[in-house]
Amino acid sequence: MNKQERVIFVINTLKKLYPTIPIPLDHKDPYTLLIAVLLSAQCTDIQVNKITPLLFAKADNPFDMIKMSVEEIKEIIRPCGLSPMKSKGIHGLSHILIDKHGGKVPQSFEFLEELPAVGHKTASVVMSQAFGVPAFPVDTHIHRLMYRWNLTNGKNVVQTEKDAKRLFPEAIWNDLHLQIIWYGREYSPARGWDLDQDIITKTIGRKTVIETYYKK
Repeated sequence: MNKQERVIFVINTLKKLYPTIPIPLDHKDPYTLLIAVLLSAQCTDIQVNKITPLLFAKADNPFDMIKMSVEEIKEIIRPCGLSPMKSKGIHGLSHILIDKHGGKVPQSFEFLEELPAVGHKTASVVMSQAFGVPAFPVDTHIHRLMYRWNLTNGKNVVQTEKDAKRLFPEAIWNDLHLQIIWYGREYSPARGWDLDQDIITKTIGRKTVIETYYKK
């Protein structure tokens, strides 16, 4: 298969496997999604979904969040890891949302990326999942699979995002990035990987990746 045929194969296979696409992080609005995504850095979505109900029971909006101290936030979110940085980020961005944006999460990459502890990936998730703006957030699953499928050179997530946006139609970015995440978790994980179950990599995968797998 040439590259375009591989892209079409990926799209069609994922569409069959995931005709409906659940959003991994539980949330009710842009603010709770923003906080959940921030907490998910170096933490599993399952763990985040256990912690956010505890946090949101006390503060599910920036006005209530700034009434809590950084220390109080840190104690609640400790199981998510990186709690000193994340608690300061949550408290700080809540202040900025109130002071600069009327307590609302801005629908802008520029403004989102100005917020404490919010990087490009977090901003991309919020823009795509909260506001429906086409984006292609690259997490570890997407980075791994795009390399395994020989659709990027895998040098860094910036390059992977550029390649994904160049190869896949913009109209399906928001669905596709979620489909790839689910596929990576179920069929093509970093550990405990069974290539026989991973139909996409087995069919179109990078030759060196497949050879290395069978050598092991």
